[in-house]
Amino acid sequence: DRQINVTEMEIRRALVVHASVHGGTDTPEVLVVMNMIKDLERIGDYNKNIFDMAEEGVSFAGSDYVDSVLAYRDEVSTRIALLGEILSVRDEDRTRAYIQRGDELRREFDDHINDLIHSADPGIMAVPRALLYRFLKRVSAHALNVASAVIMPVDRLDYFDEADDTRG
Repeated sequence: DRQINVTEMEIRRALVVHASVHGGTDTPEVLVVMNMIKDLERIGDYNKNIFDMAEEGVSFAGSDYVDSVLAYRDEVSTRIALLGEILSVRDEDRTRAYIQRGDELRREFDDHINDLIHSADPGIMAVPRALLYRFLKRVSAHALNVASAVIMPVDRLDYFDEADDTRG
């Protein structure tokens, strides 16, 4: 985590130097990259939160919902890898499909969280699941922010942190 933070600062510093030396013509690209770095770092933070839960002894093994949890884990992990491809290829159609599925996932995670809020399950079972769904939702939202750099102008970046009905 510390090394990631140091690397993030080094990249930001290099971008500021680049913008200073080359003038304002690259400013939009510099802003996009800085935004992407912030979101990628936050993805790492949420992944660390998930590992912290495991270190605290949280386990879904043997539960009725383990298959669902594993399926979400696998899908979110696969989508992170796919994000790298999308950024390399910069295919707008693939990006839009990625964003559409990401929005669906975010809504699914919200539904699970809301169900757990109103669940009669004991806290020791409901709270870890709610936290996991929240962390996976945030990982997904930050991945959508990164992907949005392919199709969105600079002033619209980070719009995936907003509710669907406020995006315009």
